Amino acid sequence: MSRIKTWLDESARIINELADTQSELIAQTADRIAQALSEGHRVYLMGNGGSAADAQHIASELINRFLLDRGPLPALSLTTNGSVLTSVANDYGFPEIFAKQIAALVREGDVAWGLSTSGNSPNVVSALRLAREMGAVTVGLCGKTGGAMKEHCDFCICVQSDSAPFIQEAHSVVGHAICDYIEQTIFDGSHYI
Repeated sequence: MSRIKTWLDESARIINELADTQSELIAQTADRIAQALSEGHRVYLMGNGGSAADAQHIASELINRFLLDRGPLPALSLTTNGSVLTSVANDYGFPEIFAKQIAALVREGDVAWGLSTSGNSPNVVSALRLAREMGAVTVGLCGKTGGAMKEHCDFCICVQSDSAPFIQEAHSVVGHAICDYIEQTIFDGSHYI
């Protein structure tokens, strides 16, 4: 039981530190994403492994609903099309799996949102670099330093930990906070489910 409590205590400490030090940045990020969606733009999310699952999770909250019974918001996880992922990886290499999709789908003013616990995933970094060059709003969720992706993000939220599981737990909390903010900003907030 002490190992479980130690894990939970450390997770709570990291989330509390994030709340104390980055709430304003998270709110600014959420506000910019809400603005883009309000203007008719789309959100594209990407990540590898657990971060791929987080990208899908956030996209589903935006498309379907988070807490409000409301209309869908346009979001797409770039991690889900097996044919695209494998054909690009086969022909151009794994580092290009997201950049090719960004080139095909993203338009100026859209949001490109990358998740990487290290901040150094080559496929996420190259996609964010391209998205920014194309005029997209670039958002990053990463670990301690931000890694290489930080320089390609307009908004980069860095969880102060070196542990991938704790970083991913924090990313899930941040994703939920952003989804809540977006719903409250775009919709009237009176139709809770």
